[in-house]
This record gives sequence, structure tokens and C-alpha cells, in this order.
Amino acid sequence: MYYIGYDLGSSSIKAALVNAASGKVLGLAQYPETEMEIKSPKTGWAEQDPNLWWDYLGILTQKLIRQTGVSKTTIKGVGIAYQMHGLVLVDKDLEVLRPSIIWCDSRAAGIGNKVFGDLGEDACMQHLLNSPGNFTLSKLKWVKDNEPSLFEKVDKFMLPGDFIALKLTGEATTTISGLSEGIMWDFKTNTPALWLFEHLGIDTSLIPRMVPTFSVQGSVTKTAAKATGLPSGIPILYRAGDQPNNALSLNVLRPGQIAATGGTSGVVYAVTDHQQSLESLRINNFAHVNYTPDTPLIGKLLNINGAGIQYSWMKQHVLGAQSYEVMNSMAANVPIGAEGLRVVPFGNGVERMLNNGNDGAAIFNLNFNKHQVGHLFRAALEGIAFSFVYGVNIMKRDGVKVGNIRAGNDNLFRSEIFATTLATLIDSEIDILDTTGAIGAARAAGVSMGDFKSLEDVFSDNEKVCTYAPISDKGPYSEAFQLWEQDLNQRYLNNLKHSIHQ
Repeated sequence: MYYIGYDLGSSSIKAALVNAASGKVLGLAQYPETEMEIKSPKTGWAEQDPNLWWDYLGILTQKLIRQTGVSKTTIKGVGIAYQMHGLVLVDKDLEVLRPSIIWCDSRAAGIGNKVFGDLGEDACMQHLLNSPGNFTLSKLKWVKDNEPSLFEKVDKFMLPGDFIALKLTGEATTTISGLSEGIMWDFKTNTPALWLFEHLGIDTSLIPRMVPTFSVQGSVTKTAAKATGLPSGIPILYRAGDQPNNALSLNVLRPGQIAATGGTSGVVYAVTDHQQSLESLRINNFAHVNYTPDTPLIGKLLNINGAGIQYSWMKQHVLGAQSYEVMNSMAANVPIGAEGLRVVPFGNGVERMLNNGNDGAAIFNLNFNKHQVGHLFRAALEGIAFSFVYGVNIMKRDGVKVGNIRAGNDNLFRSEIFATTLATLIDSEIDILDTTGAIGAARAAGVSMGDFKSLEDVFSDNEKVCTYAPISDKGPYSEAFQLWEQDLNQRYLNNLKHSIHQ
């Protein structure tokens, strides 16, 4: 028997089949092969069609079943991970009303900032642990203000993973973790933040029914079974946003443990049992997958929107169809610091750690007589690593103790330049594990069904690929970072309220 896990990203959807008894991976697949389109009708906007996600998930499921050769009747449950912070709206017939406003869309930043100013930092941080910012509830308020006739038709709002669960089960549901990532959960009362909905003039009847993260959240309908190839009647057993789920997949479940992600965006995610933060605008605090009122574990998240997307952009527009491996090889022939060429990677919407600044990416000191394409790739990898370091330093000042870091074997962490630069500057080993969010979601489904005694039983470290250790001669890395930081502060001075040296 097997569990299937899905990981709905903004680039593609991934799926995994794992053995229900051992948790071992039987098969992995993704669809589409090329990156999904993100539409941007206006500068700073980012939208995707939720129905396209559903179509792709059906194709992907049938692809994985063919690839593994299993009988679909041996699949006994589903786990779902998904891109965080997106907004999906459906009417009373549960039909999608508009494209999803996804995580990297920055149109609602001003709304969230105004709410933060109106309600005050103390109220927001004590109850929400965050500023409303550019998150799901702010996006919902944007629709209310700017598309009133459409808003009148809204019966339920959902996060992207809630929508996939809706299509599978025919029921609109959500989780505590999901509401917290949309900045809709009151951590003091352990209820939805009804007072915040009232402040925004949004009816709380739009909130879907809540279900536990690990639980039977509904069953696959006959219609969904026909569309996907899954067995009718099997349960959806787990649901979480991609970053909490990534941490779970890497066995980051307890205070002091840290997960990192180097995909389209970059993320550092630290688990803590403290519900305080000095960085209310630059660091987010969400209910972790194993959060309960009795054990209120929080995931402290720092996000870098413009990370892997920059390297992907270079792959597409500088090298055409060539691979990341070719880019990394060219970068390896260039010395640390890229002979003065520096890249600031922030070009994918507002950057929360830059106080919601949105000034785009930048290249500094390009010399036409000295620099070649390898320099550009080296500077890009270093610039992304420096962004991580800058963010980790913010987290340290917010009380995070940086020890061993765990990361998946994704594109950026396959680059020795990126990973070694990061390990050296934060003075910490980085363990790379061969796992994915889809694998984590599938295994988590098994935890819900009691096939494993605990989360730790199934999420072990036996899939370690390698460890990146700090370089003893830190000087060249530190010098390159300091010059990069000077460029950053000069370019983004109007948006930065704190210097890294504070």
C-alpha cells in the first residue's frame, strides 16, 4: 500500500508515492516539465489559474501511476503541500471566480501596511505575530476594494492547497497553519482573528471550515477520481504550506532546528517555542505543522523573493536552453568576489526583509574589458548567498540561534559556490538531504493514519547527500560580502530601516 503526496509550486507540481509501511520512496514525477506561466497584467502583479493547477495535477497523477506501475487501488491516502500566501476565490457553486493572486504578487502591500498602522504594532504582534503585510487577507481586501462586483459573488476564500483539497473532496476547508500564513489567526485566543475581519469589513462566513493539519480532511469524490486516476473514497490526510512542509520533510520539527530552501524564492525557516519578535516587518511567524494550543511551536520564516528566479532568468535569457550545471561550471572558473562584479538579486516583487521595498535587481561594477559570462554567474550565485546571509543576520538579532541547517537537494544547493559561500559566512554546516516536499507530504499522510508512531520515526536523516562545511579562510568571502552589503544599503537606503551592523 502507498501514500501519494503533492507539492503545488508556482513553477510546477510534484508528486511522490511512498510505501505505507516503510516510508521509502517508490516514485517521483512532476508536471509540467517546463515552468508554469505566471501572468503579470500589471507591474508587481502575479497570477495563475487554479483550474490549470487542477488539470496538471490530474495529468501528473496518471503519469506517476504509469511510471511506477502500481495499481491505483493500492493508494490509500493523500497529503498536500502548496505554495503559500496565495488567494483563491470560489462562488456558492465552488467555481473559481478569478485567477489566483499568488505569493509573489505585491499589489496588496499598501493595504497590509495601512492596517498595521491603524491597529498598531503591539496589537498585531501580540495577536497575529506579524504585520498583515502582503499576505492572503490583505489580498482579499484588495479584491473587495477593487473588484466589488466580483467580491459580492465570493462564497469562500482559500489558499492554493485548500483549493486542491476542495477539488479532491468537494468541500471547502482550511487549517490553523493555513490561516496563520494568511495572517488570519489569533495566537492569543487560538481562534480565527475575527476582529481583524471586522476591521476590514469582510464577512467571516467566507472562512472555510477548519480541519486539523493531520486528520481525515475529506475523501476523494467520484468526479475527482475520474479526473485524477486516484481511487474514489480515499482520504486527504495532511495539508501544509510549502515552507512548513519543507521543514517537516527535513525533520525540522523542534526548537533550534533550521530548514533552508533555495528554489524560486529563498527561505530560512527556524522552529521556536517563543511567540515574540523584534522584527515585526521583516520576519514572519506562522503556526508550524505540529502547532497545537498546548504545544505552540512557531515557524520563524525569512523569505527572499528574488533568489532562484534570478538564476533561472539567467539560464533562460543568457544561456538559452543550457543547464544549471553548465552555468555552475563556468562560475567555478571565476575567483571569489567575481573580480568586483556584484549582483543584488531582488527583482521578484516586494522584499519583506527590505521593509517591503520593490526596487528590482541590480548589477554593480560591470567591466566590459574584464568580465565574461562566468563572472555574471558567479556574482549571481554569490549575490543570492549574500542575501541569505543578510537575512540570517536579521534572524540572529531576533533571537534565532543558528546551528546545523538542513536543506533539500534543490537547484541552488546543488551549487557548491552558493552552499559553501553561505556555510562559510554563517559559520555553520549545511546538511543536504535527498528529499522533496512531495515526499514529505506523502509521509505525513502516513503519520495521520498511524502507520508511524511519530513524525521523527518517518522523517529521519538517512537520506543525507552531503554536508557543506565552512571554509577556514573566511577572509575573501567576508570581504566580498561587505562590498555587496554596501551596494545593497546604497541602493535600498530609503527602504532599509536597520543596518546589518546594528
